[in-house]
Amino acid sequence: MTGPECSRHKPLKISDITVANRVLLAPMSGVTDAPFRRLAAALGAGLVVSEMTASDDLVRGKPMSQLRCEASGIGPHVVQLAGCETHWMSEGARIAEAAGADVIDINMGCPARHVTGGQSGSALMRDLDHALRLIEATIAAVMKVPVTLKMRLGWDDRSFNAPELARRAEAAGVQMITVHGRTRCQFYKGDADWRAVRAVKDAISVPLVVNGDITSFEKAVTALEMSNADAVMIGRGAQGQPWLPGQSGVALRPA
Repeated sequence: MTGPECSRHKPLKISDITVANRVLLAPMSGVTDAPFRRLAAALGAGLVVSEMTASDDLVRGKPMSQLRCEASGIGPHVVQLAGCETHWMSEGARIAEAAGADVIDINMGCPARHVTGGQSGSALMRDLDHALRLIEATIAAVMKVPVTLKMRLGWDDRSFNAPELARRAEAAGVQMITVHGRTRCQFYKGDADWRAVRAVKDAISVPLVVNGDITSFEKAVTALEMSNADAVMIGRGAQGQPWLPGQSGVALRPA
């Protein structure tokens, strides 16, 4: 057995952290709070991610940001940070690590106007040099904690630059990359293009996670096949069915 099928028989790892299975719960503001993450984890999700936390709010000690950052005894604790300045990202990462984060995830995929208007989230895909400075600053701040990255395919159809950002992010030290199969300007319209995510897989050697429109086990399988990704991340599909990541993860385990 060779190729992607063989690689999926090996444990999914983020640096030296072994992920329970290949179906992850996406970070969703206002949804994936600690109780929801505990429930999804108890139902078998391979990994759960905190709600997106603004790095500057975390550094300034805003209560909601601190709450989102706190470890909740769910296993590997993944804190997702967003920001557009190296100072806030590095300081936020240090605080998250001190609060118990096992993984720091950088958000470069959120399409919300209040995020991109502040030049965070997927707006960073318009300036890859600046995006890399943020990645490098975050990694340098938490040398003992792996850093991962979540992005979209690009800003719009004319700037499909996810493969380039992924390649540069891996060279900087990012340990896993998640790609939502839409551009920022698509928001959540149309269908996620899982096949387009395959170009990112071809550009990197670290694990790739495909995200977007995965609302059933059957779609999880199709997304993996079309993208050649190592794992899937379920977001909106888990709303109202928090068991979906766990059930899909169990079903995807090799016989």
